[in-house]
Amino acid sequence: MSVNQKVILHKTASKAQFPDEFQTRFHTHIYCQSGTVKFVFNDKQYQGKKGEFIFWLAGLRVSDLSFSANFKATMLFVDSDLLTSNLPSANVSIDSYIHSKENPILHPEKKDKEKILKNFQLLYDKSQETNHRFYEEMLKLQMQLFLLEMWHIFEDELDRRKRSLQSGTLYEQFMQLVQEHCMKEREVRFYSDKLNITPKYLNYICKVNTQITASEWIQRYTKERIMFLLQNKNLNISEIADEMDFSSRSFFTRYVKKLLGVTPKEYRERI
Repeated sequence: MSVNQKVILHKTASKAQFPDEFQTRFHTHIYCQSGTVKFVFNDKQYQGKKGEFIFWLAGLRVSDLSFSANFKATMLFVDSDLLTSNLPSANVSIDSYIHSKENPILHPEKKDKEKILKNFQLLYDKSQETNHRFYEEMLKLQMQLFLLEMWHIFEDELDRRKRSLQSGTLYEQFMQLVQEHCMKEREVRFYSDKLNITPKYLNYICKVNTQITASEWIQRYTKERIMFLLQNKNLNISEIADEMDFSSRSFFTRYVKKLLGVTPKEYRERI
């Protein structure tokens, strides 16, 4: 593998064919065609099987990989910088990004399976046209098209998940509401009102289920989104503050300093 190779595609891989730096340098996409793959992701055990799509963001903890004897898959590895520097829209991407961090296995409908494999091939093909006069511009556009197509599929899954949770427990409904609204709503009262209960009772429900208060959950999800937005250097800090409904950039800076221990500017300088 070339050190500079930005996109790697393995078709019908019968065993693990991962680049040495796959956990740090590459975002990993696996479409399982037969058999199973087991792995531990963020300290939780998962199993992917035929027809499922697995996605691991670079930098996340993936361990204990094991494959059944009949495992076959199409695997795509995309350079982390290539992907994160070409996000077509922070607004569209953030829910899909967070969803994939918490749910590494996607269950695409039949119509989407062929689309996923087609997207893999198109991105790989463009990455190989290194002699093209407009290679960088062309690859950037193809990367953006790839992301929009994949996010479309992610959003379908998110919609299905939301519908299934509507009849879930109060705790499950709260967690869904936080994922949907924490970009702009950071007060426990907002969520307790949505659920027609008191803030005190919502905190009690969260503590019983997870030992973590409602406000801590809101902060956790907000923190993820802030870190994601700050990693996209195409957005300036004032734009992020506006997007998250902070009254001013200075208020946003104070909030981030409290949450991350550093200012937004300092966080960006460390990336």
